[in-house]
Amino acid sequence: MRTRILISLVLITFLSAPTIVLAQTKGKSQQALDAKIDAIVKKLTLEEKIGMLHANGIFSTTGVERLGISGLMTDDGPLGVREDVKEGWGSANLTTDSATFFPNGSALAATWNPDLAYRFGHDMGEEARARKKYIMLAPAFNIARTPLCGRTYEYYSEDPFLNSRLAVQAVKGIQSQNIAACVKHFVVNNQEVERGRVNVNVDERTLREIYLPAFKASITEGNAWTIMSAYNKLRGVYCSENDYLLNKVLKGEWKFKGIVISDWGGTHSTVAAANNGLDLEMGSGPKYDKYFFATKLLDSVKAGKVSTKVIDEKVHRILWVLYHTAMSANPPAGKMNTPAHSKTVYDIAAESIVLLKNDKHLLPLNTSGIKSIAIIGDNATHTFHLGGFGAGVKAKYEVTPLAGLQNRLGKTVDIKFAQGYSGVYRQHGASVNAPTKPADSAMVAEAADLAKKTDMAILFIGGNRDYESEGSDRKDLSLPFGEQTLVDAVTVANPNTIVVVIGGAPYDIGKIKQNNHTIVWSWYNGSENGNALADVLLGKINPSGRLPFTFPAELKDSPAHALDAYPGENLQVDYKEGILVGYRWFDTKKIEPLYCFGYGLSYTDYKYSGLKTAKKTYKTGENITATVTIKNTGKYAGKETVQLYVSKDGSVVERADKELKAFKKVLIPAGQTASVTVSIPVKDLAYYDVNTSKWVVEPGKYKLLAGSSSRDIKETETITVD
Repeated sequence: MRTRILISLVLITFLSAPTIVLAQTKGKSQQALDAKIDAIVKKLTLEEKIGMLHANGIFSTTGVERLGISGLMTDDGPLGVREDVKEGWGSANLTTDSATFFPNGSALAATWNPDLAYRFGHDMGEEARARKKYIMLAPAFNIARTPLCGRTYEYYSEDPFLNSRLAVQAVKGIQSQNIAACVKHFVVNNQEVERGRVNVNVDERTLREIYLPAFKASITEGNAWTIMSAYNKLRGVYCSENDYLLNKVLKGEWKFKGIVISDWGGTHSTVAAANNGLDLEMGSGPKYDKYFFATKLLDSVKAGKVSTKVIDEKVHRILWVLYHTAMSANPPAGKMNTPAHSKTVYDIAAESIVLLKNDKHLLPLNTSGIKSIAIIGDNATHTFHLGGFGAGVKAKYEVTPLAGLQNRLGKTVDIKFAQGYSGVYRQHGASVNAPTKPADSAMVAEAADLAKKTDMAILFIGGNRDYESEGSDRKDLSLPFGEQTLVDAVTVANPNTIVVVIGGAPYDIGKIKQNNHTIVWSWYNGSENGNALADVLLGKINPSGRLPFTFPAELKDSPAHALDAYPGENLQVDYKEGILVGYRWFDTKKIEPLYCFGYGLSYTDYKYSGLKTAKKTYKTGENITATVTIKNTGKYAGKETVQLYVSKDGSVVERADKELKAFKKVLIPAGQTASVTVSIPVKDLAYYDVNTSKWVVEPGKYKLLAGSSSRDIKETETITVD
């Protein structure tokens, strides 16, 4: 025992001393860098400084060649490093700009796996470095306030804690390659309808508890080097010139050292934007000298409306980012399209797929008795690396679901294909989606006839990148392209029909849930999409994806729609639901969703038992340590995501029925038991007190709820906070 204690003391001494030295070294190096940058700023002319504060190309800025200062090259990044473009957004038609297509944001969120978020960022950062793109305009993680938002597929989830844990790791991954992550869109950009003009009215507690936490975490924990202001207004002021957001909160409270970048064309003034915190104006085309931060800013400085001190601070911030990226010492070499990147894509895709229903246990597929399979639906062959308005990737390759199944089964099973519907969709500038074409009776009949002649049908439906797109919100939750008609016909033709829905946001699949026994949810899942999906269907991978947002049974059940608080009137939208966003609303109001937050089935079963905490009473500065035992009682190894929610009865303020405060994904072999421990800082139980403008931990009893979703709570425990 004595030996063990001595070893522990030695380890404590060994580990703590270098930490202090590293902190001191980091502090000195930061001071040296600041001094170096200050010296450079003094050498710049006013014209050179102004030249650094606005775009000189669609994605680029100007440097100062005489001083060896490079410009910044930015790049869209939600799905990977996009292809190079020329003025007007047309392709540059290069042969060297193919890239890895990474799964979309809500797919990454469905993994509930921060380690995969880091790999996602790391690999994307490697590809950006190889392509000399020094700011990745990612990750985007605005809260999914309405399921109709056209960019839900890009974003993460409806929960600020899940968003935070994933965002921090994605940022760290990107920046490990000396590439700046640009977190976006700051803030409350939760709809595409009138996004460039709409004013969001949201109370301070809601802003602090729901919409700011992931941004705060990405800055204070992830140390993101850049951030993008949102198009919309907050409380009457555009986010790109919002003194409260940019100066007081971001640069004041959070001590952000990097640069605030406008969204493209999202700047609306010169003096207000310059004085209120915007650092760099980007836009979508020439004439760049006419930008608000170009000649107009130079004139404003000369007129005394903007001080040289303000300009110098912006230039300092830009140089600080440059020295971390384009001008960094000994940067990584960068890599493109490597097998390791493909493996990351495969792992994310495999862990994101959600098994929604498996009543007849058709999955995993037992191919020993299957001679023929009908693969039906446009989404079986549709590719998702490009499409719609917004960022895409010129993928080096993309394995479709049909190709994935052919790769795995083509030598032993007769695979036949029918398109079933046309997924062609073109939006015509409106901010709400137009209806899609109804079902094509001839295509439906062909698909049903094929299903009838085969042992099994796998039906691929859902959205695509043209239908779910930046710039427009969906009109409703209905399945597009007449897909429900196709599902009905194929299901009648072959009872052994598996429905695979592909999309980045909720759809109304209530009728499918009622009438079909096997349902799988997949996403715009990157270059390895088809291989990962095939391996889940075949049981090589046990599905472990969990829904990152609530699927409402009806759109009117969602909070913003229940309260008629979307899309707003007269360019004003009031967040009437307050803190009750997503599952917080459904669980508090006792509204039954179609599928709840955190939901997902497995090919195995898990039994929870023995939730306990290290002690019963905690003080504000402590961490709550909770442990629960989980046994895999089935035949397959699997990954279970333990979700720990917290509930506070009798609070002095309104609270949600429960809030996610911790989660952990663990691999448990068949028949084995795992002891899963999570930690919750007591300070994370706080609410934001609008009267004191402080976070307050309310004393009293709190209930801890461990489960596999927000509605499937397996174990509870009560603690007291002094």
